[in-house]
Amino acid sequence: MTITAVETRVLAVPFDMGGPHPTFAGQAWDLMEMLLVRLETDDGRVGWGEAFGHAAIPATRAAIDTVLAPLVLGRDEGDIANLTRQVLHSTHLLGRNGSFVYGFSGIEIALWDLLGKRAGQPIWQLLGGSRRESLDAYASLLSYGGDLDLVRKNTAAACAAGYRHIKLHELTREAVLVAQGPPGAEQARIMLDVNCAWSPPVAREMAASLAGDGLFWLEEPVWPPEDAHGLASLRRHGIPLSAGENTAGLFGFKTLIEAGAIDIAQPSVTKVGGIGEMLRVIDLCEAHGVEVAPHSPYFGPGLVATLHIAAARIERPLVEVLWLEMEANPFDPWTRAENGRMRIPQGPGLGAEPDPALLERYTKDAPTRLTLGAAP
Repeated sequence: MTITAVETRVLAVPFDMGGPHPTFAGQAWDLMEMLLVRLETDDGRVGWGEAFGHAAIPATRAAIDTVLAPLVLGRDEGDIANLTRQVLHSTHLLGRNGSFVYGFSGIEIALWDLLGKRAGQPIWQLLGGSRRESLDAYASLLSYGGDLDLVRKNTAAACAAGYRHIKLHELTREAVLVAQGPPGAEQARIMLDVNCAWSPPVAREMAASLAGDGLFWLEEPVWPPEDAHGLASLRRHGIPLSAGENTAGLFGFKTLIEAGAIDIAQPSVTKVGGIGEMLRVIDLCEAHGVEVAPHSPYFGPGLVATLHIAAARIERPLVEVLWLEMEANPFDPWTRAENGRMRIPQGPGLGAEPDPALLERYTKDAPTRLTLGAAP
């Protein structure tokens, strides 16, 4: 069937993160914003996707509305692989990692939602997975700016909520020790994500200081994130290294793997190009003995798509869930953990249709809708 309409919509939902709201890319971050993509076909079916995201939303949305949507209108919804190659080739001069790839990621997820709905199967089943009811999740705490009391409080709260793995976004060893609690205490495994904070020499010093602390992984310790050899220089300290949310597609991960830089790959379905590119990255990692732990700090179709991929294709799935409380979410219950686990939708496609009333309630501004025959 033919794609006849592409709509973008931004949701903005108040949230509580267990501490003061931080800034993100120089902007106040007091609302959780989601960039949704809605595709329609000529027989009336609807598919939902989500594109990255956060402070990048205005640029990503503009890329969809002005360039990507006209490229997909009138195309066959089921020809996902060919459409992916043609659209990304058409836009490659505009950047192989950024708003155009993020935008297409949202479109591509919506195409898989349509594919599953037409087949009457959930995406995990289309990918060859067997039925699973739920997956282990880890609580991804936001940054508390070095406030150790907040680290202690929220780590304890996440443990009480059933999480056995907790990720910090802090910059000190002290935060790790506080999160781990006193010796002998039953605690979760701790991961540390520093968001590319350190030059390789500083990162090596920090890795040496953290080497005996039993970190489950150290995430993106090196600036810039594309310095694969700088990242690889930390391997001698014995801490599992993870990276990938800022990596450009299959060949970006190939570079990391060939440099011996990572133990754990973290592709993000809303950034890397969608479900198809995620599958190619997973295949590459399997061939080289690298684990995959998807990056998924989202609350819409991006998180739900990650659940399907992890359920079908990852041997030891561990799903990232941001530790915060949203006022409401049109995609609940599928974006909410229960006792440290995430339920997997069983309905066709994503299996997570949004609540129309909540969509309208939290829509930030008027949706942009392009239709076949009316695209610029």
